[in-house]
This record gives sequence, structure tokens and C-alpha cells, in this order.
Amino acid sequence: MQGGIRYDPMKWQKNGLVHASSADLPWAHTNASFPTVDDLGNGRLRIYYTALDQQQFGRTGYVEVEESDPSRVIHVARNPVLDLGALGLFDDCGATAFSVATKDGVKYMYYQGWQRTERVPYAIFTGLAISHDGGLTFEKHSPLPVLERTADDPFIRGAPFVIVESGKFRMWYVSCLEWVEDDRGLRYQIVVRHAESADGIAWTSTPGICLSPDFPDEYAIGRPVVTVSNGIYRMWYSIRSLTAPYRLGYAESPDGLRWTRRDDAITLDRSAVGWDSEMICYGYVVTRPDHTLMFYNGNRHGATGFGLATSTDPLPAPK
Repeated sequence: MQGGIRYDPMKWQKNGLVHASSADLPWAHTNASFPTVDDLGNGRLRIYYTALDQQQFGRTGYVEVEESDPSRVIHVARNPVLDLGALGLFDDCGATAFSVATKDGVKYMYYQGWQRTERVPYAIFTGLAISHDGGLTFEKHSPLPVLERTADDPFIRGAPFVIVESGKFRMWYVSCLEWVEDDRGLRYQIVVRHAESADGIAWTSTPGICLSPDFPDEYAIGRPVVTVSNGIYRMWYSIRSLTAPYRLGYAESPDGLRWTRRDDAITLDRSAVGWDSEMICYGYVVTRPDHTLMFYNGNRHGATGFGLATSTDPLPAPK
């Protein structure tokens, strides 16, 4: 403690595996990656996730849990809410939901569309699907991405996280600076950028970079999730590096643009054995007045499904 401000890391209680795909759904043969929460407002949380079929094509489905017992699934959607795009479109290999924002009763689902490519593994850009029936069904807004290639973002514009603030939409997304190939293999260099929109469809990126890896060991800061409380923006993200497994990180900002990394504030360690013993990644945080939920993936980037950790500690206080 210093000056009445708490600096200790948040302590987490693991609640175990929540959901893993099974072969009884042809579109969800394996994986339950990138858990993405939509609060339905009736005591239920809907958790969207991406599953892979036997050809490794990705679609978005969901499960629902009671918030009073969020580690127990009470409903599994039998069909995906986001399917592949038509051949040749930006999402013809996968459509992965990353956030759902609600404005004026309309739900905006921002998703990552991806295509396999020849010289690098994939090209990734951000699409939009819209629901006018409270999330029962979603319809893709366009066959084109809402975040397309630009001179600043020529390779990847994905992992979108969106909030509605003062009537406008704000997005944090990942961008690839370049692909690197050396004696350690092929990898991307991923940073987090920011964009704004009046209608959730036409986006303008803010100049500059919000958050960067600690080069040269780290090479990617990914899957940003942003919460806002008491004028403090908090970003939760995943870190990839050359010398350590996937792990979670944390940063703070006074405005959502200028960020300070404080990765030691939210330590959530790998288990000794089991589904999350190799890595911890793709966390999605839900904050409540007296506790915090984190749905996250474990081994092999979500091949073993997603689980839940909870904390009753206060959110980290700014330094």
C-alpha cells in the first residue's frame, strides 16, 4: 500500500473449463476460441466463441450461462450465428466474433474475417453483422469489411473491440506492422490501434499506436478488451513472445489513447496440468461492482475450449 492506493496484483480463482466443442456439431468439431460476452440483461450471459470444422474453417456459435453461476452452461446453440462468406470474400475461411456493442436497441457484432493465403498464413480484416431482434439472429452488413486495407494497415486489421461512449463508437483493434521471416520462423509484428465512428459502420483510425510489444522478444499484443470505470480505461490483452508461452497483459489509460502497461497487475498463471497448463490467452473481462469475471482460452489457442476465472479483488488502481 502507498498513499491508500492498492498496488498488489489481482488474485484469481479458477472455476474450471466452461465449454469445449465436440464432434456432434459438424461446424464445431474442435476449438472454442475467443470467448466474447454479451450481457443479455436478464441474468444471462451469452458467450460467443469460434469453432473449427474438420477442414479448419471457423464459424461463430454461442453458449449461455446464468450470471449467478457463470461456469455452468445452460444452453448451447446448435447452429452458428456467423457462417463463412462466399468464395473469394474476406471471410471465406472464417468469421470470428470479437465484440458486441448495443446502441438504440440494435446489436453490432464486430468480427474478424480471415482468408488463408500462400506466403503468409492468412489475411485478416474486420466485418460487421447487425441484429435488430435482440441477438436472436445476425445479418452481415456487407460482403466487404468495415476495416479494409490502408497504407498504415496493409496486412491485418482485426480483433476488434468496440464500446459506445457519448453516442459514438470507439474501437481498439490489432494491426500488423510487418511479417518477419528469419531463423526463428515466420511471424507477424502486431500492435493495437484505435478508431472512431459516428454510426458503427464508417471508421476513422486515430494516428499512431496505442500499445506495442516489447521488442525484440515480444512480437504481438493481441485481442484487446477495454473496460471503463471512474474515468480510467483498462485494457486486457494477450502477449506473444519468442521465449514464453501466451500470457495475459494489462494496461491503463486516462483517455483510451495513451496507455501504460502494468502486466504484473493481473497475473493469472497456467495450471500445473490440464486444459490451461500450456498457455493462457484471449481473455474477455466482465466487471461488476464486487467481482470480476474473466473467460479465457488455454492450450493450443483454444483447442481445449474456454474456461472461467473470478476475482473479488478491486480493479488495479492507477499509478
